[in-house]
Amino acid sequence: MTYQPFHIVGEDRPSRWLVTCDHAANTVPAPVNGGSLGIAPEDMARHIAFDPGAAGVTLGLAELLDAPAILSNFSRLVIDPNRGEDDPTLLMKLYDGTIVPANRHADAAEKGRRLDAYYRPYHKAQARLAARQDNTVLLSIHSYTPQLNGRPIRPWHVGILHGRDARLAVPLIRRLEAEPDLCVGENEPYGGHLDGDSVDRHAIQHGRANVLIEIRNDLIQTDEQQYAWAKRLAPILEETLAATGL
Repeated sequence: MTYQPFHIVGEDRPSRWLVTCDHAANTVPAPVNGGSLGIAPEDMARHIAFDPGAAGVTLGLAELLDAPAILSNFSRLVIDPNRGEDDPTLLMKLYDGTIVPANRHADAAEKGRRLDAYYRPYHKAQARLAARQDNTVLLSIHSYTPQLNGRPIRPWHVGILHGRDARLAVPLIRRLEAEPDLCVGENEPYGGHLDGDSVDRHAIQHGRANVLIEIRNDLIQTDEQQYAWAKRLAPILEETLAATGL
């Protein structure tokens, strides 16, 4: 089977939602250092290489919302699709205490090759999907580690990120805060959006409604947990979107 830098599921589904997963996979394509970044398998299974559990939640939400989904098929350590092309963290050489040998001496030419082969095709496809309807709502799914090395434990079950466009994010936060068993973070465990990131590029710059959801990855380790979160979030998302009138 020919390698593709992204997967699209349900392209013909009618919903105005578009579900995206920028860090769906820990794949290292063969042209990148023979298919290895030179780090241990246990590191490739960590959050530094992808967002564990996020792909399953994405697929579940896309099914339940009757929406298309696009998922990356290359590790964020190959090149990070959720960064702008001029972002200094686009190609990481050290992440959460792990040196990435295959990136250590990567020069501008190597970065350019990875942009052309993986990053740009992914964003071209996402742009096409986002433009398929005039009222597309971008739903970006991520996961995060419960604790970075040497840092405090993160208490939130789910975080909602927003920057200058909080039209959907803030109502969603308030709705999730009404769930008695959830600890909800606003712009946690990270703050807002970065200029040039996926939500900025495909939603904010076009005036499209959007929301980015971060789920703590120890809560979505199994297929059952991932689908359970999708089942919980889908009706809440629909309810919140309808309430905003966006």
